[in-house]
Amino acid sequence: MSLLTRHLAPIANDRIPLLPMKVFRQEILENIAAGQRLSVLAGTPATAGNVRLVAALADDRSGGLRLLAALAGESYPALTPDCPQAAGFEREIAEQWAVIPEGHPWLKPLRFHRAYRPGRDAWGRGDAPLAPSVMEFFRVAGEGIHEVAVGPVHAGIIEPGHFRFQCDGEEVLHLEISLGYQHRGIERALLDGPHPLTIHHMETLAGDTTIGHAVAYCQAVEALAGCVVPARARALRAIALELERLANHTGDLGALAGDVGFLPTASYCGRLRGDYLNMTALLCGSRFGRGLVRPGGVMFDVDQARLDTLLTRLATTFRDTAGAVNLLWDSASVMARFENTGAVAKPLAEELGLVGPAARASGCARDVRRDFPTGAYQGMTITPALGEDGDVLARAQVRWQEIQQSVALVRTLATTLPPGPCHEPCGALQPEATVVSLQEGWRGEIAHMATTDSAGHFARYKVVDPSFHNWLGLAMALRNQQISDFPLCNKSFNLSYCGHDL
Repeated sequence: MSLLTRHLAPIANDRIPLLPMKVFRQEILENIAAGQRLSVLAGTPATAGNVRLVAALADDRSGGLRLLAALAGESYPALTPDCPQAAGFEREIAEQWAVIPEGHPWLKPLRFHRAYRPGRDAWGRGDAPLAPSVMEFFRVAGEGIHEVAVGPVHAGIIEPGHFRFQCDGEEVLHLEISLGYQHRGIERALLDGPHPLTIHHMETLAGDTTIGHAVAYCQAVEALAGCVVPARARALRAIALELERLANHTGDLGALAGDVGFLPTASYCGRLRGDYLNMTALLCGSRFGRGLVRPGGVMFDVDQARLDTLLTRLATTFRDTAGAVNLLWDSASVMARFENTGAVAKPLAEELGLVGPAARASGCARDVRRDFPTGAYQGMTITPALGEDGDVLARAQVRWQEIQQSVALVRTLATTLPPGPCHEPCGALQPEATVVSLQEGWRGEIAHMATTDSAGHFARYKVVDPSFHNWLGLAMALRNQQISDFPLCNKSFNLSYCGHDL
């Protein structure tokens, strides 16, 4: 019943099967049971005031995508009780479009904003503010049970998020994570685009993933415009993506060391993260890569002298990174804190649809660069870095494996950089079409789904940052853990607040 396609293949909107809700739900559940993932589930306005649900299912084994749609009406049977991967998506749809997924186990807003359908705030309760009931937290009752509230304002200069722990002594029975404080209405600002600000919105969706989101967006636009990106630009994009991965993984390993008071690695990795960021600045002048990736290619070329400088800096920085990181594995006190802390077993990771290092640390062999390769990754051999235990140690070791892989990839790409132009003009977008663009950001799968109207402008633009999939994984990692383990577990996932709050 669903449409089998591939990502970056534009599909006419009327070709996406519009199924009865019962069939839509059954199709999703059957394909999830067969090993596929719910990459995107989004609502969009339809005729006669209805809301159209569109789902994209990713098959990591075949590299295929399934697209399907259904009219939601005022309510529909929730997917979440049978498919936990849908939990956040259905909360989002209810908040945005006032469509009730009946039977959802914990239906409350994600971002606490007004509904996009006028007069339906708090899911159909008129123009009143959000009802107090939707602001409540799940509570555990019993003798000795107490509640610990953390945030949204935290020590240090970090983004806001609220964590509500239900504890029996020091043991965490349940953690509920409440976000929404960084909601900026980015997806709404993208409507009727592309316009001059669109690329800047993409580069700041999650500031530490500038390259990842910019590449995912540009791929979507290029697919809709039929633009062929030059080989040189594809290689430079991949170099920038791997440098972004290097900077963030190195910073995370340093932060993990800091959380257990292991200062040698913490101090060195903090400095080394800056060195990797400076390599990105060598490419385009911005340490976060802003201004580099644009539809049609990249805006900055490199000469041989700069490539030589990049490779020299990479060798020196990687040598220092190896020295700093390997101290972790040689320290008994660090290993004692990392091992068996915040474990997420593989069956649970699969059930929740985790992505990126968090999924691979639990043994889920999925990596967009291998399963849905684009650009310079096509034809390259990418072997997902895997852990087994799904604990803090596994998430740290997966990061270290990926640092080594990324260094090798940058070396290969820089020494075999194709000649030729680095940019081609990108024309008008195909009207009345939908495309799904996937990219492996440093946190995991980034998904952009763009839908155009009759004029070739964005009628709907849906962004799924990897954090959207993984926040529930962090909550589950804290089950039956000591509350003092929270900072360490939190940093081992290192998810984005603003990437979730689009």
